[in-house]
Amino acid sequence: MMHAPSRTAKIAGIAALAGLMMAVAIVAATHHRAPTAPPAAIVRDEAGPSRLARELERCASLTMPDSGCEAAWAENRRRFFRQGEPEGAGR
Repeated sequence: MMHAPSRTAKIAGIAALAGLMMAVAIVAATHHRAPTAPPAAIVRDEAGPSRLARELERCASLTMPDSGCEAAWAENRRRFFRQGEPEGAGR
């Protein structure tokens, strides 16, 4: 027949758990993280945004369907997925 753990065993278990938690907290507080690289800057052309970029910016503010916007989004998707280019182009 098993007996319940004694009061001393319970105190020892809780002390061990508290010590482990304290050790983890100290390691986390003193751990030096490597500095992260700053995000890459977006460089725009000197001449300003392209026609497609201007059209997409305009379309982003519209709430009604627009055929010009649909064409601009289709062109953007085509350029993004490089559809219609020869296999070696752009690489």
